Amino acid sequence: MASRHQRRLWRYVKSGRHRRLRSLLARHGEALDLDQPAGHKGRPPLHYACAHRDPIAAQILLGHGANPTLQDRQGDTALHHAARQAARKGKSAYKVLFATLQSHCPWAMGIRNRAGETPGDLLGPTKVEQQPPEGPDESDGDWEWRQKLFGECQDEYQETWRYEEDFCTAHPDPEPYEQWAERMAREYRRKDRQGAGPGPQGAGPGPRVPTHGTAQPPRHTSRRPLEEESRLFRERARTKEEELREAKRQRYQEGCARVFAPDATRPLRYGDIPWPSPTGTVAQMAAAAMLGADPSDAGAYRRRLRRQQALWHPDKFAQRCGGRLAEPDRSRVLATVTALSQELNRLAEAAK
Repeated sequence: MASRHQRRLWRYVKSGRHRRLRSLLARHGEALDLDQPAGHKGRPPLHYACAHRDPIAAQILLGHGANPTLQDRQGDTALHHAARQAARKGKSAYKVLFATLQSHCPWAMGIRNRAGETPGDLLGPTKVEQQPPEGPDESDGDWEWRQKLFGECQDEYQETWRYEEDFCTAHPDPEPYEQWAERMAREYRRKDRQGAGPGPQGAGPGPRVPTHGTAQPPRHTSRRPLEEESRLFRERARTKEEELREAKRQRYQEGCARVFAPDATRPLRYGDIPWPSPTGTVAQMAAAAMLGADPSDAGAYRRRLRRQQALWHPDKFAQRCGGRLAEPDRSRVLATVTALSQELNRLAEAAK
């Protein structure tokens, strides 16, 4: 399966996003395989760029080491695709695409595809008719000047706007509101201390107002709203946590009353048992069974613990529910009950 950077490489080549392609190769070039074929035609990225007449992408890939002599499933190299475009589009495609590849690897002109054709055979008379003349040509100079100007504009744009990374880049987790509020309060306190000095030297940013010998009181108006909001946020979080614990405790008690009722006859599988914490460990189950009991109140804590020990004692559990346990889950249920009972006994020993 292609990596994330490899998929981005193909996306930028196919969409013609040359600036993103250049940035991706500069940052992650070692992790990319520029010669990896893709698609039903088995073409590498350079072959795709040549087949779709994209000389800028082809030059970028060549500059980072793409191999133009590789052959796809039809035996075509990058020069074969460039030659077809030059034969169709004439002089412009020959100059900007085929001539660049030919100068990069002239020995590839002799490679034949599965049909027995070389790039020169596909080029046909265009090679002779459209060959650039030896002497200077005004059109050649104009074209070279436009290419140079285009490259400089791209470089200047890339240096000015430095956001080459794709938007799918993972971002760090946002700062929680409580931490942000405390950080803002510390920042305001620091600014208040800096701005509470005597005279205009201690006045913070903003217009300086003459004091006329009167001391300016320190500014604390901006600190109190943040501290008050932070306090309210902590209180709401505490209230929400208490409500959640109470809801878990009530759900646990209701499940125990329903399953352990004397007249209950429903067969029980492992998921039907009202475990204190269905997905937790044995220690987490024991802690959840003691929700609502304050350890500082030793008497109430021990009474609650004795009730839970009696509820999950293996022998008493077998008397209440042993006949209703489903056979495939019987051993697992009894093993979990035994482990939970042992953990509750350990808590009882620690509470003495």
